[in-house]
Amino acid sequence: MAETIPLDRPLPVGSEGRRSGGWWGVLALIATEASLFTYLLFSYFYLASQTEQHWPPEGLPELLVPGVNTAILLTSSVCVWACERCLQRSMMGWSMAWMAFAHILGIIFVAVQLNEWSKKAYGMASNLYGSLYFTITGFHMLHVIVGVVILLVLLLWISLGYFDHRRYAAVTIGGLYWHFVDVVWLFVFTTLYLLPYVG
Repeated sequence: MAETIPLDRPLPVGSEGRRSGGWWGVLALIATEASLFTYLLFSYFYLASQTEQHWPPEGLPELLVPGVNTAILLTSSVCVWACERCLQRSMMGWSMAWMAFAHILGIIFVAVQLNEWSKKAYGMASNLYGSLYFTITGFHMLHVIVGVVILLVLLLWISLGYFDHRRYAAVTIGGLYWHFVDVVWLFVFTTLYLLPYVG
């Protein structure tokens, strides 16, 4: 005879544990997206080594604004981590605050990046460097926007009480994607902004 579930017992929301299907799914997604950025950065280094023009053509990039934007993105990653830790300790108010802060910082990163694009003296079709720059940063921007949407959904779910100290796998999965986006930016920032000073 089948087990009867009491009517007053709440149904589970999401899956328990970090090794849920979504966790493995986002790992597969990260693996494929990491391959994409690996190919993009490899193309950058290969084409830079083959060109005879000055690299970057417009001179060395400014570091102040991209450096501050990098700090903003890394801080948002810390906020997502803090949100998950607060959920583990049943600190729902703080978890919602940390996620909201992470979401706001993600939006600020996008706004600063768009502003930086608008001030570039070159465009996507200006030269080889411009094509590589806007392709690499454009793909990363797309991933950031997806991540910002994910953070907003997680924030909404937290505010609706979908998670507790036992069930927060969706936050772990979404956080894993956001941390990946941040790590990718470190490689992009190093390649496009720091390495030209070394070379």
